[in-house]
Amino acid sequence: MERVYNFSAGPSMLPLEVLETAAAEMTNYKGSGMSVMEMSHRSKEFEDIITQAESLLRDLMHIPENYKVLFLQGGGSSQFSMIPLNLFKNSKKADFIVTGSWTKKAAAEAKRYGEVNVLASSEADVFSYIPKVSKESYSPDADYFYITTNNTIYGTRYINLPETGNVPLVGDMSSNILSQTYDVSKFGLIFAGAQKNIGPSGVTIVIVRDDLIGHAADLTPTMFNYKIHTENGSLYNTPPTYNIYIAKLTFEWVKKQGGVEGIEKMNEKKASLLYDYIDSSTLFKNPVAKEDRSLMNITFVTGSSEIDKKFLTEAKQQGMVNLGGHRSVGGMRASIYNAMPLEGVEKLVEFMKKFEMENK
Repeated sequence: MERVYNFSAGPSMLPLEVLETAAAEMTNYKGSGMSVMEMSHRSKEFEDIITQAESLLRDLMHIPENYKVLFLQGGGSSQFSMIPLNLFKNSKKADFIVTGSWTKKAAAEAKRYGEVNVLASSEADVFSYIPKVSKESYSPDADYFYITTNNTIYGTRYINLPETGNVPLVGDMSSNILSQTYDVSKFGLIFAGAQKNIGPSGVTIVIVRDDLIGHAADLTPTMFNYKIHTENGSLYNTPPTYNIYIAKLTFEWVKKQGGVEGIEKMNEKKASLLYDYIDSSTLFKNPVAKEDRSLMNITFVTGSSEIDKKFLTEAKQQGMVNLGGHRSVGGMRASIYNAMPLEGVEKLVEFMKKFEMENK
C-alpha cells in the first residue's frame, strides 16, 4: 500500500526524509555496528546525538543562553505536575486562561499544590475562541501565568501572547512548536510533547529559564525536579534515546526548509488554502472565531453526523486518513503539521469540493 496523507492530531506524520534516514541507519548507525535503539545513553555516539539535537533546537528557536533545554519523559501531561512543583515558590498562586481540555487539566492538577486563578474560559462556547483578558485582572504576585498556545482539539491558537510583565509566562506548545516563530524570551517556560511536530511520542521538550530552576518544593519527586535534569544534561536516568535521535533528524529537516521562518510561511499557505475553501463552502463550516484560527488543527463540520461519517469513509478510500474530529466534539479535523506537504492539503480540498457537489 502507498503511504497515505495522515491528518492525525498525534501521533502524527513525520517527514518522509526523516523516516528514510532512520530506516537506512536502523541496524548500523554511522558505522557503530548497532542501532540507536541498542546504544548506551552514556556512549560517545549518543552523547553526540543529544548534543546536536539541543544545538539544532536552540538555533531553530533562537533560544537565549539563559534557558536550559531538557529532553524528558512522561509526556506533556507530566508537566501539569512538574510546573507547579517547581515554580510555586513564593505566592503559590498561578493565573490560567482556559482555552481547551489540556489547559483545564493543567489547572486542575496545579490546584493540588497551590491557588489557581482562572481568569477566563471559553468552555461555555465549546472553546471556539481565545478569551480577551484585561491586564487589570492579572495577579501581580502570581508565580506563573499559564496558557496553551495552540488548542489541538478545538482548532484555536494565540495570535497575541499575554503581556505578563515580571510574572513568568508558561506555554504548552505541544501542538505548534516549530510551526511559527516565537520570541522565547517572552516565556519563562515552554514545553511540548514531541508527537505533533518533532517525532514519536515518548519525549517531551522543556525550555526553562535559569532563574526558575532550583526552587522545587520539598515533596517534589526526584524525577520531577528540573534541577536534577539540568545538572545531569537530561541523562539522570535512561532517556528515550531513539525518540531524541528522531527529534534530531526532524530538527535537521526543519533547518533545510528554511528554519521555522520558512516552515511558518508554508504553514500559512496550507492553512489559507483550506480555510478559504471552507469559508466559501455551503456544506462545510469552521466553528472557530476567525481571528483565533489555528495553523495546525483545522476543524470543520457539516451539521449532519451521517454526512460526516460518509465523508470520513470516502476520504479514507482516497488515501486521506484520521480526519475525524476529537470524540468530545465530533465533526472533522485536519491536522496539517509541519510534515504535511502542500500536496496533501490540495488533495483534501479537491476531495471536499467533489464531495460537496455530490452531497448538496
